[in-house]
Amino acid sequence: MTLRIFFFLLVLLVSVNTSFAQEPAPSPSPTPVKKANQRPNAGTPAEPFDNADVKTMATKCVKLETESGNVELEFFPESAPETVRNFLNLVAKKFYDTTLFSRVVPNFVVQGGSFFTRLQKPQELHERSKRKVIDEPSLIKHERGIVSMARGDEPNSASTHFFILVGEGKHLDGKFAAFGRVTNGIEIVDLINQMPVEGEKPAKPVRLLKAAIIGCPAKTEN
Repeated sequence: MTLRIFFFLLVLLVSVNTSFAQEPAPSPSPTPVKKANQRPNAGTPAEPFDNADVKTMATKCVKLETESGNVELEFFPESAPETVRNFLNLVAKKFYDTTLFSRVVPNFVVQGGSFFTRLQKPQELHERSKRKVIDEPSLIKHERGIVSMARGDEPNSASTHFFILVGEGKHLDGKFAAFGRVTNGIEIVDLINQMPVEGEKPAKPVRLLKAAIIGCPAKTEN
């Protein structure tokens, strides 16, 4: 009797172990697979002319509406593509609106583009003003009507400041990025340049009310 009970318990134990062995082991949670085309952190938001080619940028001009009158500019993207791209992006973002021509050297240049002269100073544009542009000196001569980028003594330190020449600047040739030219309104630039100054600071700076991208007038072949 005792032996029969022993065999019964033995058979029952083997049956239970077999049923447990047949239970599938829980599978580990799948490791998330990173998509091959997952976008990295962009860092800075895209701007309208980021992917514009030279031909496209060459069709864009800019009108500067100032307190003294309007000035129109054309650009040289074939000589300074990144400088032109930066300037067009800044105009598209309305960065230059309400800034001052805060530096004037009589019979030489007027300079503008400082973020800190804006009437309103949003943080987004403040951060944008810190972005630097590579130096793009070219064979274009710094002469009357040329628009060029201002920068510090360090290479590749241009950002938003630009200047327009009313006189000759041969000492700037091959050092600064001449990227545009006045096509209409050079007399307005002359008026700004003739304002009373204290050193190189205008006593009453002229405000750039609005900068807008416009289509360039069609050029006629001679």
